[in-house]
Amino acid sequence: MNNPSVKKIIVIYSLLFALVTWQVYGWIYGSSTLLTNAHVIINKGNGSSIVADKLKEAGVIDKKWLFKIAARLMGLDKKLKAGEYIFEAETSMHEALQKLANGDVIYRKITLPEGLTSTQMLNIIDKEEFLSGEISIEVKDGELLPETYSFMYGDSKDSIIIQAQEAMKNALDSAWNNRNNNIPIKNKDDLLTLASIVEKETSVDEERSLVASVFVNRLKKGMKLQTDPTVIYAITLGKKDLGRSLRKKDLSINSPYNTYKYYGLPPSPICNPGRLSLEAAANPQKSSYLYFVADGKGGHNFSKSLKEHNDNVQNWLKERKAKKKKK
Repeated sequence: MNNPSVKKIIVIYSLLFALVTWQVYGWIYGSSTLLTNAHVIINKGNGSSIVADKLKEAGVIDKKWLFKIAARLMGLDKKLKAGEYIFEAETSMHEALQKLANGDVIYRKITLPEGLTSTQMLNIIDKEEFLSGEISIEVKDGELLPETYSFMYGDSKDSIIIQAQEAMKNALDSAWNNRNNNIPIKNKDDLLTLASIVEKETSVDEERSLVASVFVNRLKKGMKLQTDPTVIYAITLGKKDLGRSLRKKDLSINSPYNTYKYYGLPPSPICNPGRLSLEAAANPQKSSYLYFVADGKGGHNFSKSLKEHNDNVQNWLKERKAKKKKK
């Protein structure tokens, strides 16, 4: 070791090693040349090599070989998770690896609006391009809670249905357990059916419990519910839009859903009601109202007698006629 030449070589190699180490450290931990956010989708089964290819193509990294080495040295090469990612500008290779290992994916959202039938909701789910697979679950009306649900890229369409079914079960259980025991509703299924009618009759949140009270009062008095949405359902069975206004002859259609012909609640829900309609059906406002009709302003006029109701109907017809003339 006293040989000056050997010492010199050792010093040179040590310096070179330090320089290379410093450079590699900079490549791994330093900011990348990525100028804008990059969108990358990693599919299930993609190994570190394919992941490196996708990151290189997106501009997140510029050295695939180093990415694969770094992933292995950090013990992350088998932990890179599938999903949809956004890599921010100047993201370092180390940050990219940590994001992939932690599964810091984008969560997308899908909204199932209140008052739709299950067929309509399934159509929304089926058209969501970021969900995968085919729908294989049969769903009845009233089984899906209208909500906004989160999902990751590649999640199955069935997974949204399962979320919505579980959410409806929980919401219905809660409404039933906190119901007014004086309402003439025998079980949770009937509560769900009443809530579905309330949902179709009004979109005004403040009115829901009042609308529910009208139907509860009618049930108590043994009156027919006589609600148009049930007749529409009798015709369409929730499979399509009616596409026209109800006609007088429709009110005599022979169907258990026709509440103009048969007493009591229809045999099952006519749509998927939201939480507010479930709560309104479980705890309707105390009232003496037996009728209601549209007020032409988005809400309804309520009445206790048939005469008062007929007057409200005539006023609504006049107002509608006046609006048509203005057009």
